[in-house]
Formats: sequence, C-alpha cells, structure tokens
Amino acid sequence: MDLSNNKLYGELSTNWGKCQNLTSLKISNNNISGGLPPELGEAFQLHVLNLSSNKIHGKIPKELGKLMFLFELFLDNNKFSGQVPYNFGMLSNLEQLNLAKNGLSGLIPDLGNCKKLFVLNLSNNHLSKYIPLQIGNLQYLQNLDLSKNFLTGGMPQQLGDLKMLEILNLSHNALSGNIPSSFDQLLGLTSIDLSYNQLEGPIPNTKVFQKAPEEAFRNNKGLCGNAIGLNVCPSTYSHNLHVKKGNKVMKLILALLGIVFLMFIIVKITLDVCFRKMNIKNKTKEEEHQKTFSVWSYDGKMVYENIVEATGDFDHKHCIGVGGYGIVYKAKLPTGEVVAVKKLHPLSEDGVANVNAFTNEIHSLTEIRHRNIVKLHGFCSHPRHLLLVYEFLEGGSLKKILNNDELAPGFDWAKRVNVVKGVASALSYMHNDCLNPIIHRDISSKNILLDSEYEAHVSDFGTARIMSSDTSYWTSFAGTFGYAAPEHAYTMEVSEKCDVYSFGVVTFEVIMGRHPGDLISSFLSTSFASSSYDVLLEDVLDQRLALPIGQVAEKVVLVAKIALACLHTNPHSRPTMQQVYQKLSTWKSPFTKPLGMITLRELIGLKNLM
Repeated sequence: MDLSNNKLYGELSTNWGKCQNLTSLKISNNNISGGLPPELGEAFQLHVLNLSSNKIHGKIPKELGKLMFLFELFLDNNKFSGQVPYNFGMLSNLEQLNLAKNGLSGLIPDLGNCKKLFVLNLSNNHLSKYIPLQIGNLQYLQNLDLSKNFLTGGMPQQLGDLKMLEILNLSHNALSGNIPSSFDQLLGLTSIDLSYNQLEGPIPNTKVFQKAPEEAFRNNKGLCGNAIGLNVCPSTYSHNLHVKKGNKVMKLILALLGIVFLMFIIVKITLDVCFRKMNIKNKTKEEEHQKTFSVWSYDGKMVYENIVEATGDFDHKHCIGVGGYGIVYKAKLPTGEVVAVKKLHPLSEDGVANVNAFTNEIHSLTEIRHRNIVKLHGFCSHPRHLLLVYEFLEGGSLKKILNNDELAPGFDWAKRVNVVKGVASALSYMHNDCLNPIIHRDISSKNILLDSEYEAHVSDFGTARIMSSDTSYWTSFAGTFGYAAPEHAYTMEVSEKCDVYSFGVVTFEVIMGRHPGDLISSFLSTSFASSSYDVLLEDVLDQRLALPIGQVAEKVVLVAKIALACLHTNPHSRPTMQQVYQKLSTWKSPFTKPLGMITLRELIGLKNLM
C-alpha cells in the first residue's frame, strides 16, 4: 500500500494492524498527525514501513520491535519524542533505519544484532551520552549519520571495524578526544564530517581525510594534520626525547636495516636467476604471452606503478564497486587495455583475513577456464596493497541493472533467461568439471557481472572453497544475507547445495526484477495449503517488461520452476547444478497452458522436473 506524496490528513487507523498479509506500507509526505498506533506491530508480515515527512507525534511504540521481517523503517521528519525503543536491536533483518529530524532523546540503543543494517540515520534529534561500542558490529554499514545531537565522550575505536563504511557524519555534537587510530582502516570512506565538536590531535593519514573540505573539521578543539584549514601537527615530547637519547638505538636500527637490505638484494638476485631460467624454459610460449599481464610474476613493480597511475593512486572517482573484501577500480593502462582492479582492504589487524581472500581468489580462478566466469589477468602482492586484476566487463553487475528503472527495460526476457543459463553453466562447471569441486559461497546479483552482450560472468571468489571430496563440511559464515542457504546461515554447513540455493534466489531476482525476499518469507511462514501459493506467475514477473510470449514465455516458466526447486529448505531435495544446466539447455517447458493460468502452487507441486 503506497499513499505517499498526497495531501492526506488525520490519524493512522489501528486497523492497519489487522492487515496480516500487508508487506509494505508507505504513507510518506502527507499531513498525518496524531500518534503511531501500537497495533501496527501486529502486521507481522511488514517488510517496509515508511511514514516519513508527516506530523506524527508521541513515542515510537515498542511494539514495532516485533516486526521481525522489517528491513526498511523510515520515521524521519516527524515530531516523535521519547527514547528509541530498545527492542529495535532485535530487528535482525533491518537494512535501513531512518529516524532523523525528530525530537528523540536518551541513549542510542544497542543495534549490534542488526547485522544487515547498511543505512543508519539518527541525525537531528536530542540523543545524548556516548556512541555505543556495538555499532562496530554492523559490518555492512555504509552510511552512518549521528549529526546534530548531544553526543559526548570519545569516538569508539570500534568504528574502525566498519570496513564498508562510505559516509560518516558525526558533526554538531560534543565529542571529545582524539580520532581513533582504527580510522586508518576505513579505506572505503568517501565522505567525512566531524565539524562542531571538541576533537583534538592528528587526523588519520588517509586520502578521505586529507582531501576533505575545510568545513569537515571546522569548530573543533585542536585537530591538526595534512588537510585544508588545519595546522601541521607539532612534534611530540616523546619524539624529541627519543631523538636526544636514542643515538645508540638508531645505530642498531641502521645496522639491522643494512642486514635486511643485503638479504633483499640476495633474494632478488636469486629470484632473477630463477625467472630467467623460467623464461628460457617457456620460450616456445612467448607469442601467447605478449600482453601486459604475462610479466606479472616477473616485473610486478612495473604493472603496480601503471595501475597506481591509471587509478590516480586509487582515487574514488575511478571506483566502480565496493565489496566485503575490497574496492574495485576501473583502470586504463598505458597499453590502452582497460581492466578492473580489486584492491583488497585489511579485514583484521594482522591482515590474515584479506590475505586468505587474496589467495582463495587466485587459487580458484587459476584452476578455472570458463566463458561465464570472470577472467583473472594477474595479481600483485605489494607491501602497500594486495591487487587482483580482471577483465573489465562493460555491463556492470546484475544488481545494478535490475535496480535501475532506466536500464531494466532493455534487459528483456530473452537476455534474462540467457543470464540464468550462463550462471548455471558456470556453477555446473565449478561443481563437476574442475579437478576439485569449487564452492563459490557468495552467489548474489552483485557478484554476477555482464558484458556488453549481456553475457553473465560469475565473479568475486574471495570466499570460495576448493573441496577435497564431494562431502559437506562446516566453516564460519561467508556470503551475502538474503542469498545464503538456511543450513549455512544456521549450522555453518557448506556443500554445493549452498550455491544451488543462492542460484535460486538470484534466478527469481532476475525474473521478478527485485530481490524475492517477500516471496521467500511468505513461503517460510505459511503452509503449502495457504492461499499465498495461489498467486499467478505473471503477477510475480517484473512488471517493467511486457509479459513474455511464445517460446520465450515457455523458457520463463521453466526458469521459475527451477528456481523454486533450488529454494527447497532441505538441501538434499534441491537439484544439482549439473541437472539444472541440463534442463536449461533442453528448454523443455513443464507446461502447455498459457502463462496467465499458471500459479506458483502448480510450479512447486510439479514432480520429477529434475
């Protein structure tokens, strides 16, 4: 139900809570007044609640904390008062929370269990005391705005754990102390505003701080560093004392550096000899390796410097994507070749996690040669960065196209079924045709890249696992929420059937034009006898396209049936990717009746498709 952007007035009815099948309620930008009825917490299926830009007042009812399927909550620009309900921290599916421009007071609640949250805006309120340490648990947070409140104390070190953070606004508070050293790890940060606080000491030595406008640090107690409008930081007393008394230590350090340098020269000479021998041995293959990346293993410095120059030292304007393990840049090399460069950022203090992702991706992609899997050109392990270089795919991610109302109509049904087939082909190859089966573990629409012809390429193998046998095993959680199989999310069990489930989610996303979270949730919360299964397939399909006809319609029906089979909660009941690809290759439709007469119940109930 969307009644936004009208001139409605009056109070919200308590009867909204009786709408048990309501999944989205949007009444933003109206003149609604009165209080927010607690009965709304009885609409258990709500996924989206947007009441922003009205005149609703009173307290936010704690009953909203019972809406466990909620992933978007917008109550901003109203007249709410009182505290933010503590049980909002139990909304484990919440992705966006916006309570800005109200009169909320008290503490910021513990939202550490809202693991999927990527937008948190509590600005323009009367919130006080400290920033909760638990915010550091929100690993997917991209936008954090706590500006224009009454927050005091220091900025917690845990904010440096927000590796995917892009926008941070803590301005107009009363925060004090130094900027935590952990902020050096926020490599994806593109916008920062710390103005009008009581902060002091040096700013982090990172590009976003150094290139921030003067307004970002204005009206603080004593910030210093290499940025516009700031003074250069003075030498500390401890440093001066070290200079005066540390002559002997310096001599020792210089001696050690000399030894290390000598060892470096010896190792370099040894490697040069080995590489020359390797060049001689592989001389017959020289014609096949004339491109830039044939010399990565031999002259990584040259390629590294080219990439640094092509990306403007990894300037954000060259950024084309941000993921859990790194930032991806577009780079045009001196040869004219355009590539995609993934710069892995550190995920832990000792760098173990990003090194694991780096080696996983190399080991996986060097074993793979398939038209529907992104091609790895080369890699570079540099003291400053870990880099992976791939072919550049003009179409961008599948997610980007599906979420763009201008691009989606050009992504017609024939192209969509071909993308599904391409992903199935890649996964079937990984599971069955490699020397050891490879499980991707993070199949999602953001990790499916398209070329100019809309051909699908599976990417991002940072979490992949090469199996030594065809049995399942257990590991820590890896993947993207909303795509991960239930058994992996709850028991950490990993098998090829995890990829099958994720493929089912992506396939439905392709034909629906959006993530099928609502549909999957309704299946999980109802029995097969429920009327939820009687929805027509044509009503589920992406409404931005005209309904498919002829043979294309038959293919769409088959794709929908396969997707439902892949989403079975029992992994043993799901088909293998080899079976899926074989069915998609034959394109034999399970139905002869018109598209407008086929229900999801019929598709699920159809036996022996595989």
